[in-house]
Amino acid sequence: MTTPLPQPPADAVAKDAHWATTLERLRNRQRPTATLTICDDRDAKTALATAQYEQRNAKRLAEDDTSPDAKKTLRAADAAVTKAQAAVDATSIVLTFRALERTALDALKKAHPPTEEQAEDGFEINTDTLGPALVAASNLDGMTEDQAREFLDTWSDAEAGALFSTAWNVQLESRLDLGKD
Repeated sequence: MTTPLPQPPADAVAKDAHWATTLERLRNRQRPTATLTICDDRDAKTALATAQYEQRNAKRLAEDDTSPDAKKTLRAADAAVTKAQAAVDATSIVLTFRALERTALDALKKAHPPTEEQAEDGFEINTDTLGPALVAASNLDGMTEDQAREFLDTWSDAEAGALFSTAWNVQLESRLDLGKD
């Protein structure tokens, strides 16, 4: 059962119809998303890095040299980057994560309290148990908690850290601009 959303006073909306539009936009915002791209094809990644390097060189050359040959070299470098990026994309796995509603994240953190030792070290959550639950809950690809635990336990430390960090950091993403004084 959901609680009905409070409505602004009718007289306030009548005075400022803009608020009704703004309120609707605020209520229809999507939570932040983040992706983690995994590419195990070392040759494809090397080819992309090489193409990008050559593209940077061609751009520098084209800044000083406006000849047709320099422009042709730049176009060829751009095409090589596009082709190499397509090869990386074709071999990559992209995992997508979405920020949870704040109440869901709070409940998840409460369900994974720190151990005594973790609490003594100043932790407010048990990252060992929260990690798989958070990764699964925020993943939009259908990853289960058991699968998340498997990946966090078997991947290299850096890769497991990237998996957890992507799921955690999307929870902290802010798209607000507080303005300047």
